[in-house]
Amino acid sequence: MTHPEDNPRLKKNNFDLLRLIFAGMVCLVHANELSPHTSLRWISQVLSSELAVRSFFVVSGFLIFMSYERSTSLASYADKRIRRIYPAYFAVVMLAALLMVFFSSKPPADYFFSSDWFKYIAANLVFLNFIHPTLPSLFEANRFSAVNGALWTLKVEALFYIAVPLFVFFFRKFSSAAVIVFSYFFSVTYALLMTNLSARTGNPLYADLGHQLPGQLAYFLSGAFLYYHLDLFERQAAYFLTGAALVLIADRSYSLPFLEPFALAIVVVFFGLFLYVGNFGKYGDFSYGTYILHFPIIQVLVQEGVFANNPYLYLLTAVAFTLASAVLMWHGVEKRFLARSSHYIANSQKAAQ
Repeated sequence: MTHPEDNPRLKKNNFDLLRLIFAGMVCLVHANELSPHTSLRWISQVLSSELAVRSFFVVSGFLIFMSYERSTSLASYADKRIRRIYPAYFAVVMLAALLMVFFSSKPPADYFFSSDWFKYIAANLVFLNFIHPTLPSLFEANRFSAVNGALWTLKVEALFYIAVPLFVFFFRKFSSAAVIVFSYFFSVTYALLMTNLSARTGNPLYADLGHQLPGQLAYFLSGAFLYYHLDLFERQAAYFLTGAALVLIADRSYSLPFLEPFALAIVVVFFGLFLYVGNFGKYGDFSYGTYILHFPIIQVLVQEGVFANNPYLYLLTAVAFTLASAVLMWHGVEKRFLARSSHYIANSQKAAQ
């Protein structure tokens, strides 16, 4: 199994920029979907949060397998992953639980001593957001009452991190291509089965299950495949990209579920590696903060009727508050927990010089 560690494209890439773009897409789509403003409906016609999340998983597949291969031990790998994802996740769960008291219709004593408040914290801190997504008497008049509906992907992401060492074990025992192809087809088959069961029974639970770990695995492993076979991708990039473009165009009219994940991965990784636009992450990585903070911010703006008569000022306010909060989250929480070996720390030090 080859490791393309010496490839210069791995040192200079656009993945930080792409992740911020994907997080921004999700933020804009949710700003529309959570609001009552019909004039913003065009956003969901132009942008797709589902596409953005799938692209996130592609980037994670590429970078997380690379992180594991570069780690000196399983403990080192686990330490890096926990430092990167959990401190900010913990912060956003606890900040919501504490600060939303100002927007709840319950008095503080009833809010903090409600069993729903403790259930929210307990469920969300262990990534089980679906068990208890709401806080006491909050967002009850909004289109959705969930405090942070974007956090469901973090459960999937965490499970991906846990699965990576197991996948690499099988990669080394057999071959990365064989294991990835088998797991890829299993993932797509599972997702199709859940979708069909949902349609036949009318039970949305099956559709929700189809969006969980096995159903998203094809995107994650497509990113992994392109990492392990980067030399092949680089040599045949034009053929890969042309084929991917044709698949994605055809998929808009005729569903191609067994080809779409890999085609999307090709396009995402191509733009991540082959059209370098500069060190976009030198001032920090604000994509994670944007992703995990935007939903509760939008929910508060909608509940409080901020710019209720001006949808575009509402949208601008949602985006501005989200970006400002993401910057604060990066400097106040995320960066402080990263290891000194993190490329973000190195980039920050260079930017400061």
